[in-house]
Amino acid sequence: MEGSAEEDRGTEHTSLYREAGAIEGLVCRLWPHHVPRQPCVNIRRYLQRESESAMSHRALIATLLLSWLCSLSTISRAAIDIDTPQVLLRGIDYDIPLLLDDPNQLKPQLHIGAMVYSAGQDNGGWVYRNISVHEGSSANLELRLNGLTVDDIQLPVIAAWVSVLPPLLAIGVALLIRSVLPALVLGLWMGAWALQGLSAKGLFMGLFISFEVYVANAVANKDHATIMLFTFMVAGMVGIISRNGGMRGIVERVIKGANTAKRGQLAVWFLGLVIFFDDYCNTLVVGNSSRSITDRLRISREKLAYIVDSTAAPLATIALVTTWIGYQVSLIGDAIAPLEGLSMSAYSLFLNSILYSFYPFMAILLVLSIIITGREFGPMLAAERRARSTGVTAPPVTSRVGQDDEAALAMKPNLPPRAINALVPVAVMASSIVGGLFITGEGDTVSEIIGSADSYRALMWASLLSAFSAVIMTAVQRLLSLEEIVDAWISGARFTFMAMIILVLAWSMSAISSELHTAKFLIASLGDTLPASMLPTVVFVLAAFTAFSTGSSWGAMGILLPLVLPLAWAILGVNDQGSPEHYHLLYSSISGVLAGAVWGDHCSPISDTTVMSSLSAGCDHIEHVRTQLPYALLAGAAALLAGTIPTSLGLPWWLGMLAAATVTVGGLRVLGQPVADEPSH
Repeated sequence: MEGSAEEDRGTEHTSLYREAGAIEGLVCRLWPHHVPRQPCVNIRRYLQRESESAMSHRALIATLLLSWLCSLSTISRAAIDIDTPQVLLRGIDYDIPLLLDDPNQLKPQLHIGAMVYSAGQDNGGWVYRNISVHEGSSANLELRLNGLTVDDIQLPVIAAWVSVLPPLLAIGVALLIRSVLPALVLGLWMGAWALQGLSAKGLFMGLFISFEVYVANAVANKDHATIMLFTFMVAGMVGIISRNGGMRGIVERVIKGANTAKRGQLAVWFLGLVIFFDDYCNTLVVGNSSRSITDRLRISREKLAYIVDSTAAPLATIALVTTWIGYQVSLIGDAIAPLEGLSMSAYSLFLNSILYSFYPFMAILLVLSIIITGREFGPMLAAERRARSTGVTAPPVTSRVGQDDEAALAMKPNLPPRAINALVPVAVMASSIVGGLFITGEGDTVSEIIGSADSYRALMWASLLSAFSAVIMTAVQRLLSLEEIVDAWISGARFTFMAMIILVLAWSMSAISSELHTAKFLIASLGDTLPASMLPTVVFVLAAFTAFSTGSSWGAMGILLPLVLPLAWAILGVNDQGSPEHYHLLYSSISGVLAGAVWGDHCSPISDTTVMSSLSAGCDHIEHVRTQLPYALLAGAAALLAGTIPTSLGLPWWLGMLAAATVTVGGLRVLGQPVADEPSH
């Protein structure tokens, strides 16, 4: 009996030792890089010693379990993690990355209610695919390995349509109060509240989170800071060359020899093309400098305001060296950052989209056609005939808002107007951008070099060098004192302050839309139903409506680009059109936002550039809007019907441009009536 008891006890100890060894081996094998090897060895030695001595089974098991649980607790915090969204949208599929310190360790399963998901490989990593929740206000995400919980995360769940409320609220409020800044702030607040699960506490904290997290991150982002500095530098350079007489020198050279109404209008139009790098500078300088000439030639103030307005924003959005380019490229860059499979740079996408920006080209062409043919229609016809026949060029000016802005860019009295003082800094900026792109880019062709270049660095270098050149030329010629140069730079930069606020809020809105996965909802809702060829048209109209309602083309771009680009890319993928030969739809969608926003801004009575055009031309604002609107509608209709829609269906861009130009000129021919070039007596 005694021998039998000893034999049973030895057998029991041997069995227990094997089980303990299996447990110890599992822990050490699963996480060899995170559980120190020495504890594994100590466990085995301890088991050997205690199995030989008749240690109680309960103490032995308790020791093993304690060692295992301690190791597992460390592992769950250090070795395994998942990158979850802040909030889940009901019915929307998510791909949740599994983050592992050691890719060779076993992968836990993800449990959400009754659903169990296994990780699959994706580009060298591991991802839980097609995760979705269809009910409830919260979801518990639990990682389990061999029956034990490794990690446990609680996420709020909201209705999918809530994700589009922030941009829709921004648009709606802007429509209601005719101001884009408060609208964007409310949109941000709504977005931050949604990210908190629409809880009562989240409503209160959302306001602070939107500011301290999203606005702060937008300002702190290096690329964003680069764009702001570039814009300030260029605007400051414009302030210097305006104050030192350089801009006046260009004006006087351009308008020299203008002795008829037609030549005078051509001179103003050409001057608008020369001052292409900033819409504010274009508006204020061209309008104020040309007013005395156009009055002498009996050109109506309404016509002057129209020419000024039509060569400001339309030109700034398609020229390669402007204060707009940094803003547009940055929005495109942020929008395409999360898109898989799209390797083109933001700058390359922008350059290609210019070919599909039909409205800006049609707006500029229509002005030229009206001047050359001498034909007018609508309220402008009456205004021009009044000016030619009576010499009364201007209706009463009812507003003086913005006169301080005009004075800020006025030339200092008694200075010689030298065009070289403006041409050199602009040339330095243009050449520096090209040089910077080639320095930072790589490749065998020009397109490859520009496509791979760091456009942010190139813009920074160019803006700094152009500002320095303006300062040095002004100081060497002793045109302005150092204090006056600094004041001129600040006056120029101040014009962009409101635009920078809009830009920062637009960046913040983009980040919140990304966190809310607004694009996922739009893709799920429209990706399978909206034909790819219809997207550019829908986007163009939506951007125009938004800009018209808010009076801000930049605000419309900031709201729509983060939504449109992911949607366009997804629609191309759904329709098996993600290859480069179908990228024209992507370019056209980008241009739809940019050109559509300019069209809406051009038609809007609350647009800043429209107001500034009225002021600089000395024209009543309502009269400017009333006389310009028919021309903007003609150019916009030609761009949409003969340009955007046909090219979306496969027509080459150059044929679309030719067709739109034909419709624009033909429409003027049909609608317009001649106005005498010479004053009638």
